[in-house]
Amino acid sequence: MNAKPLQSFPTLSSSSSSSTCNSFPLTQTLTLHWASPPPSSSTTTKSKNPFRVHTATNHTSPSDLSLTATTTELHSSQDNKLLTLLRQRKTEEAWIAYTKCTHLPSATCLSRLVSQLSYLNTRVGLTRAQSIITRLRQERQLHRLDANSLGLLAVAAAKAGHTLYASSIVKSMLRSGYLPHVKAWSAVVSRLAASGDDGPIEALKLFGSVTKRVRKFADPTIVADSRPDTGAYNAVLNACANLGDTKRFLQLFDEMPEFGAEPDVLTYNVMIKLCARVNRKDLLVFVLERIIEKGIPLCMTTLHSLIAAYVGFGDLETAEKLVQAMREGRRDLCRILRDSNLENSDQDGDRNGDRYRDKGGDVFVKLLPNSIESGNYEPPLLPKVYAPNTRDYTTLMKGYMKAGRVTDTVRMLEAMRRQDDSSSHPDHVTYTTVVSALVKAGLMDRAREVLAEMTRIGVAANRITYNVLLKGYCQQLQIDRAKELLREMADAGIEPDVVSYNILIDGCILVDDSAGALAFFNEMRARGIAPTKISYTTLMKAFALSGQPKLANQVFDEMLDDPRVKADLIAWNMLVEGYCRLGLLVEAQKIVQKMKENGFYPDVSTYGSLANGIALARKPGEALLLWNEVKERCGVKREGEVPDSSTSPPRLKPDEGLLDTLADICVRAAFFKKALEIVACMEEYGIPPNKTKFTKIYVEMHSRMFTSKHASQARQDRRIERKRAAEAFKFWLGLPNSYYGSEWRLEPIDGDG
Repeated sequence: MNAKPLQSFPTLSSSSSSSTCNSFPLTQTLTLHWASPPPSSSTTTKSKNPFRVHTATNHTSPSDLSLTATTTELHSSQDNKLLTLLRQRKTEEAWIAYTKCTHLPSATCLSRLVSQLSYLNTRVGLTRAQSIITRLRQERQLHRLDANSLGLLAVAAAKAGHTLYASSIVKSMLRSGYLPHVKAWSAVVSRLAASGDDGPIEALKLFGSVTKRVRKFADPTIVADSRPDTGAYNAVLNACANLGDTKRFLQLFDEMPEFGAEPDVLTYNVMIKLCARVNRKDLLVFVLERIIEKGIPLCMTTLHSLIAAYVGFGDLETAEKLVQAMREGRRDLCRILRDSNLENSDQDGDRNGDRYRDKGGDVFVKLLPNSIESGNYEPPLLPKVYAPNTRDYTTLMKGYMKAGRVTDTVRMLEAMRRQDDSSSHPDHVTYTTVVSALVKAGLMDRAREVLAEMTRIGVAANRITYNVLLKGYCQQLQIDRAKELLREMADAGIEPDVVSYNILIDGCILVDDSAGALAFFNEMRARGIAPTKISYTTLMKAFALSGQPKLANQVFDEMLDDPRVKADLIAWNMLVEGYCRLGLLVEAQKIVQKMKENGFYPDVSTYGSLANGIALARKPGEALLLWNEVKERCGVKREGEVPDSSTSPPRLKPDEGLLDTLADICVRAAFFKKALEIVACMEEYGIPPNKTKFTKIYVEMHSRMFTSKHASQARQDRRIERKRAAEAFKFWLGLPNSYYGSEWRLEPIDGDG
């Protein structure tokens, strides 16, 4: 699959779109709209060249004319056959006919074929549709495809997890003058919002690009099918929630009436996520009250979201109260949650909510005005009774699992089995949660017993269940048992996915088996499973830890060439670590330079690897340069200085490992002034320096410094500053030292020697 952006292609006329897109029924029809006026007929006429046509005709022999006519008839016959199969919805036979075509089929056939292949929503169908795109791009014939086929392909790619590819299709359509149907572009926004890395940010950008184009049309009816609806806004609001961007959330929320989009219950469910993301547990109840007072039909998903939010906060007591109240058929859940807020405020000693002042307070005043007036009215009642279901109980079980309460997790399972209501009986997610709790506690035998019980009672284990067990065996270094479980998965008809192989690759690293890690990586690709960023970085880790940085570099290069993934700082750091572990400092520094050129700033992990590499390479002078860079990144901005976030690297917060290693290097090299700077930095960040270690190093290596009586006067003068630094360092260690008075200052000096 190639996820590079599609080439530009000219817009098609509305009649062309309708003739090629409506030959078979679709659940959702995607309509073509112009982003600019269509070319006039006179423009089309002028584009032709009568002279060239006439000249070509004069030089065509009768035999050539006969051959051309025969070829035309063959092509027409093949197109008619392909079109007939497509009209009959015989997609597989149509694909075979396409592969046998001796020419590029007509625009109608290609658009319908791509549409039907995409509509299958299968891996094979998507791969075939993408192969057509690749062929058309290579032959510069992408203009043959209409907006409907491209929109369906974008939706299919998004559903299959190829989010970057889907995004590139929508962006290309926008560049080429198409406005895709809202169901197409919002599906891509939804997938981007839920993905990692820069997905939520890209979702916001894509949403902004479409709405900006839509706003250019004075007549909204022209772009009615492309205008954002409530579902599109829910998708982009979810991106804001995942980023914790309260201001952008409010801005988009206020935009909804402009396009006639009304907030629904899912909108407020996303708001619950936003409150949880920015640590505003106190506002959860007011989201529920807002839904009730606006008369929006409540759904079980809202109550489940509330339970999940309290579980996420670690407030299992409130989550338990909520579930118990639902079991008792109570409708005063808002009162229960308000009382819980008061109890939590009393326990935290923060009844006035001062801790929330800087956590989107102004934004939530506008989003939830009822939170300000809550003291003036009684909490509303739910419109009806909602009984807890399997999902609610299972979410509470996950809270027990995370808290290490294995016994409570198992007890909950037993209680669910005894429920009269079948909607509360345990399902495969419930059993997987119990398996996870047992694996987390290291009880692998009991976890396998639960798996056997699932088989006995007819609750089918899924891939996630097996992945949890795989991870448990790998963490306990039982790789053979993990391989055996992999075979059991195949016997159960469950194919491993990329997560399964990532777990196995990481397991091989734990037992120092880089060859095994590579074997699993190759097996995964042989099965047609696309590696993820975690796959690449985990394999890089295997080679880096086994002292094979060149192989790690090869994996990294392959990662850069893979359009489905984006190399991040973790991957760069793994590459730096591989070279630094062998003391190959020059190679590591080159990688760091490339990292900076690609827009990645070194972090604490990067500098820590470099410090270890410097120590191993025995190049203390490099430690001085590294410390200067670290010190600059740690520095507080000067008074009145406004940092440029676009050019300035983010401020660095050093850890103990980095500073201790740099101080160790400086003490061993007798760079005492720099060592004192570093230990001062450690104390500033609350990191206690290891005085015992540094004292031992000084006594063993430098106790006889400056004792020579035969040095020349010039030499003695040159080392005065170093001697004063040594005395200051001895004073800090508590060793006997000469009095150096109050004139000593820790002012920066370019070098120590």
